[in-house]
Amino acid sequence: MSTYIADLLAGQRGKNFELHERHLNTQMVRVLKAIGYDRIYTRARGPYLYDERGTEYLDLLSGFGVFAIGRNHPEVTQALRDVLDAELPDMVQMDVSLLSGLLAEEILQRCPDRLTKMFFCNSGAEAVEAAIKFARYTTRREKIVYCEHGFHGLTLGALSLNGEQLFREGFGPLLPGCSAIPFNDPSALDQALRGRDVAAFIVEPIQGKGVNLPDHDYLPEAARLCSKYGTLFVVDEIQTGLGRTGRFWAIEHWGVEPDMILMAKALSGGFVPVGAVAMTGRIMNAVFNRMDRAVVHGSTFSKNNMAMAAGLATLRVIQQENLVENAARVGEELLAGMRSLADKYELLQQVRGKGMMLALEFGPPRSLSLKAAWAMLEAANKGLFSQMVTIPLFKNHHILSQVAGHGMNVVKFLPPLVLTAKDRDWILGALDAVIADCHKVPGAIWDLGKTLAGHALKSKAG
Repeated sequence: MSTYIADLLAGQRGKNFELHERHLNTQMVRVLKAIGYDRIYTRARGPYLYDERGTEYLDLLSGFGVFAIGRNHPEVTQALRDVLDAELPDMVQMDVSLLSGLLAEEILQRCPDRLTKMFFCNSGAEAVEAAIKFARYTTRREKIVYCEHGFHGLTLGALSLNGEQLFREGFGPLLPGCSAIPFNDPSALDQALRGRDVAAFIVEPIQGKGVNLPDHDYLPEAARLCSKYGTLFVVDEIQTGLGRTGRFWAIEHWGVEPDMILMAKALSGGFVPVGAVAMTGRIMNAVFNRMDRAVVHGSTFSKNNMAMAAGLATLRVIQQENLVENAARVGEELLAGMRSLADKYELLQQVRGKGMMLALEFGPPRSLSLKAAWAMLEAANKGLFSQMVTIPLFKNHHILSQVAGHGMNVVKFLPPLVLTAKDRDWILGALDAVIADCHKVPGAIWDLGKTLAGHALKSKAG
């Protein structure tokens, strides 16, 4: 049996950054080196990463939420081996595959009853693109409404619904007919829809950028307004779905039933790119309404056997290991522990989230010495303080996390749903230590802050 890849990995080990700097995104390499994230990972299991020295890291980024069941889960790897060993026909195209039908059935059993049809694709962005097209064709309307600060992907149609200017800048003109309204503002939605010319309102139940939660009555009211004005209510559960918030779908917290649910990320356990749209029969039958329209929208690699098998195995793991319940329980314990830190530290001003989607928001302090230090960072680059939390979390406590969005002093956690009590204590202990250090001026963390501010000012000058 060939050992080509094994030999290649062994022979080229450690050349990750050299190869990326030469052939791929040089700026990403510079960023990782600047913040001290330039590690060579050699192994991963569950919620843990291991570098070439054998150091264990707790991964609270989980590939932007992809590895909800942890990395390299044996149930999913076995499913993929089963497919390879079976030598199945795949992507025949002039055919319909068994595994895609089985996965569609499994997903729809977990959806509101009114969603009876599935469309498969390769990513979350593709799911958003499909939703735009399907909504326009079904309603024969052009306009799409989305929320400020939302994130729905980076392909051109999805980018047109992106509420973050950093991602949009220089890529226009974007898709016409797309307009933003404030999140969590029913009156703004009413105003946007009352012309009865909007095809769809596309919204994240919890906004990924910043982990912004809606008021309790916002999503039910959004569903009511969409129904009133003939607009399709589309929820983007690409990051929030499949148990992340302590319910299988985040919308279950608010008891709403949308016209479409968009999903991706965690659906295949992190092994094979996959995305999907669950929708009403009305939408599917409107788009694919005649035999000559059977191919009006699709994707070459969608419904491939590896992705479908991985999806089936992932759903099985979520159910058998009670990961939705674990996300709710451990997530609530983490929230409680983080809120107790907010009572101790003036820089930590808000803790929010649901399940395994959590955020810490930092803000201007009251004490004079901290005020001056804070102002120095904000003058250099808005949102820079949050890096003073994520970098020592990684360097000193081996916890991988992320800043929740450009210009935000929000640190975000998207842990795998498999976290244990030991992991919970590791996280809370590390946060306590790092945030305590942030309150010591002068101190090592503020020396880091000066270095970061210097980099930011140089970048602006360049």
